[in-house]
Amino acid sequence: MPTALTPALDSVLGGLPADALRRATASLIEAYRSGAPPTHQVLRDPTAAAAYAAYRMPATHAAVSRALRHATDLAPGLEVRSLVDVGGGTGAAAWAVAEAFAGLERATVLDGSADALSLGARIGRHGPAPVARATWTRALLGPGVTLPPADLAVVSYLLGELPETMHAPVVDAAAAASLLVLVVEPGTPRGYAAVLAARSRLTGAGWHVLAPCPQDGPCPVAARPGDWCHFAVRLDRSALHRRVKGGQLGHEDEKFSYVVASREPVARAGGRVLRHPVKRKGLVQLEVCRPDASAGRVVVTRRDAIAYRAARDTSWGDAWSDRAPC
Repeated sequence: MPTALTPALDSVLGGLPADALRRATASLIEAYRSGAPPTHQVLRDPTAAAAYAAYRMPATHAAVSRALRHATDLAPGLEVRSLVDVGGGTGAAAWAVAEAFAGLERATVLDGSADALSLGARIGRHGPAPVARATWTRALLGPGVTLPPADLAVVSYLLGELPETMHAPVVDAAAAASLLVLVVEPGTPRGYAAVLAARSRLTGAGWHVLAPCPQDGPCPVAARPGDWCHFAVRLDRSALHRRVKGGQLGHEDEKFSYVVASREPVARAGGRVLRHPVKRKGLVQLEVCRPDASAGRVVVTRRDAIAYRAARDTSWGDAWSDRAPC
């Protein structure tokens, strides 16, 4: 978690009653772990919104930041001057986008919870300039939804909270409003299925996948029974984060599935590492998704000294090419 977000959360939330935040956090965890879309507004009062910011904002920020880094590593010249954060809650994705793109000038955060938006605006005043001056707008998503135009539309951790019948309209609205779309969901089979459907929706409309996939065709992982494509990012837990979750460890791993797609043709990764590399003496074993819509094992040994050194430094989620390291 970036140093700027930690003191911002501490400054706004640090004085709130700890017991109330813990109880509200426990309720949120139970709701999200049920695996079903909520039947009522989850962030229904200021305490629930505060618990959400303390509990979920760091992890959402970390996942969006990692997905954006995968994209900008491939397209370092990518420019984003305007953002619409759909279902953005307290604005974690807006923070991540502002940090990833120095040229960001305008950010709009849309959410159904007035309490989340109000709190997000207060936290945002401690953040980067585009977040501090962002527009926070209450919007209830429904059939025929339209979004304000922007260079980038982010739909993070939202589809799983909506009825499945709303997934396609939201993705279509994001595509109609923007030049670049990022969809992020939890790294679970259900989250991956929502991302995969969004990916298919976008490529079916002629969009191009920038990350994580090295191609626009069928996902090879989808053909594997019981498997799903997801990644992980480790984030440090602040004292506030540990307090509201009752956690003891100083870190946690956020698992997520995502797709970044562009209206225009984009750079391609030579491949994407799908699992933690297996590193043994003299060799590294990688599971790689390839541009030909296949996925399989790559074994790199010391006999190829350059590739071996690169493989030793490679992590789950990194770009990789069978011909040369990315």
